[in-house]
Amino acid sequence: MGLAGRVPGAVGGAALVAVLPARQLALLVAVVVLAGVAVSLRGFVPVPRRRAVLLAGLMSGLMGTATSIGGPPMAMVWQRLSGPRLRATMSGFFLAGSVMSLAILAATGAVHIYSLWHTALLAPAAAIGVLLARPLSSRMDMRRTRGVAMVLAVASATVPVIQQFV
Repeated sequence: MGLAGRVPGAVGGAALVAVLPARQLALLVAVVVLAGVAVSLRGFVPVPRRRAVLLAGLMSGLMGTATSIGGPPMAMVWQRLSGPRLRATMSGFFLAGSVMSLAILAATGAVHIYSLWHTALLAPAAAIGVLLARPLSSRMDMRRTRGVAMVLAVASATVPVIQQFV
């Protein structure tokens, strides 16, 4: 259901890339991510029903395609899943979703050869992350995982904003 929302979200994200200046786009996504973190920290935990997962997929596609920060909506809606199930679900979702976003951005002319080169350079780091996930996952409990996810969400919203002003 999340991928069904990801498709129109990715199209919307590509449209945002085409019409909004980078600074405005970074600020918009940062505000959305930080609002989501604030709502989550205040205790809101959505039930992962079809509608919530579809909406999270839509937001993930929009944000992920526009700025590569598509994780927070899905992490919020799936935060009740057990560690192994969460990792497997998120990995599958983002593999398929990233390919979708890349294809849509390529179709709009927003992907350049240097983008693909950087992707190839980062592929080994992604593979190392996958290999380290299993041995490190036994050291993470649900509470710490949620805390780490919140810190990463705030960092993912803050870094692009800082980049726009530096």
